[in-house]
Amino acid sequence: MTGPDHPVVVMGVSGSGKSTVGAALAGRWRVPYEDADDLHPQANIDKMSRGEPLDDHDRHPWLERIGEWLVAHEGGGVIACSALKRKYRDQLRHHCPSVEFLHLAGSPELIERRQASRPGHFMPRSLLSSQFETLEPLAPDERGEVVDVAGSVDEILAGYLARSRHEEG
Repeated sequence: MTGPDHPVVVMGVSGSGKSTVGAALAGRWRVPYEDADDLHPQANIDKMSRGEPLDDHDRHPWLERIGEWLVAHEGGGVIACSALKRKYRDQLRHHCPSVEFLHLAGSPELIERRQASRPGHFMPRSLLSSQFETLEPLAPDERGEVVDVAGSVDEILAGYLARSRHEEG
């Protein structure tokens, strides 16, 4: 399967499956993949590990690094990034106007169950409510799709690919 000629950000709250779905999508399309968690400065990781939510000041340099990754992969690539607020997505679009978003959406109860099954991640479950409070869903003028995460990875990908009209090549 051939992917799009632009990068895709797999977005959503912590525990929604961004890394798993993003890596599977990149593998399917045979394009580069990055987990934006790996681009966080150590200070951000330390703050989240203490159970403190990041603020916009903390996120700005991280989003700049993600924007640089998008520019380097303008011809196609997948990055998993929360991109919870419109202004964060605008910051990414400033770097790469062609970016598309795949919003992985699910109920707080489902996401909490998923988070419980991934011990050792630096994002504690206690921050999940702040993520849902921060989340601003994609607006109609934003390029992207919303997919429910209740299904399997294959079902999530099939739903996204059908709606986004990315054809097999």
